[in-house]
Amino acid sequence: MPNVIINGVGSCIPDRIVKNEDFLNHEFYQENGEPFAYTNEVIIKKFEQITGIKERRYAAKGQLCSELASVAASRALENSTVSKEELDYIIVAHNFGDLDEGSNRIDMMPSLAAKVKHNLAIENPATSCYDIIFGCPGWVQGAIQATQMIRCGDARAVMVIGAETLSKIVDKHDRDSMIFADGAGAVIFQATQNQTGGFLSQASRTDASVELQYLAMGPSYKPELSANGNKFIKMKGRKIYEYALINVAEAIKSAIEKANLDLNDIDKVLIHQANEKMDEAILLKLYKLYGYEPDVNRLMPMTIQKLGNSSVATIPTMLDLILKGELEGHEIKPGDHLVFASVGAGMHINAMVFRL
Repeated sequence: MPNVIINGVGSCIPDRIVKNEDFLNHEFYQENGEPFAYTNEVIIKKFEQITGIKERRYAAKGQLCSELASVAASRALENSTVSKEELDYIIVAHNFGDLDEGSNRIDMMPSLAAKVKHNLAIENPATSCYDIIFGCPGWVQGAIQATQMIRCGDARAVMVIGAETLSKIVDKHDRDSMIFADGAGAVIFQATQNQTGGFLSQASRTDASVELQYLAMGPSYKPELSANGNKFIKMKGRKIYEYALINVAEAIKSAIEKANLDLNDIDKVLIHQANEKMDEAILLKLYKLYGYEPDVNRLMPMTIQKLGNSSVATIPTMLDLILKGELEGHEIKPGDHLVFASVGAGMHINAMVFRL
């Protein structure tokens, strides 16, 4: 059975920086349609204390999700020994397709993966393309599928992209809209006969009873806009926090155990950047499961402070930044054991252990 290695990583971080103070003049409403009893200054201060987010990146006006994905894909190919015509599959994880400016009409046909193939001018008809809709864990799930296809002999090179333009689908009258951001990251997975590194294990789960509505689509919180049929990202933050704290660390531990490793063997945990406090709590819970003294800052890189929550783009973007030496205090060396982990709408959780 062939092993799976990473051969090429790239990202596309939009140039447009949106700081917390840019929301000072927004009209925020509660779920019941009532305005808040306190000022936007208080709302933003509390938001930053909880999430850790100081700024985020938005796509340029008119810039499509598939365009961000294509830039990240092109950069991954530039950093790879795999040519574009050698790709057996292109998988794009996203949640809302290509959104036009000022419209909630989602465009998923043709697939974003097919659009990426077109934008890259790939002529090989055997390069098959499809999308994954799996919430924030979509990129990790795509990576899991890529490794499975390679290990069973169906492919030798698979590009997995995570891309979002969440700024176009948020309710600007919902304070939670400040969490979300745009971006794209791409990773090329390749078959190898070298058995000393590469993919080691994975774990995943879906809870879709009461958890189904923790992250879902709903009307604007602004009363006069709530009846126009448009829907936006809505989340039950406290419920998500409680669910993640209970279950994500368990999934990571399961993946580590399947790889016959211990937490002390793991060099980095690249976890989806949803909320700084939540991610820290998940890692503390993981250390507690092992009975070890925590060293969260060493193990867990963070990008949420400046890049916000770009959903499926988070992990491949973070991997690219670290490999390029652009995330201060963190490095990844050949032979390091990495965990990729995420939680999001579904509710889905997944974790993957990889040896670089």
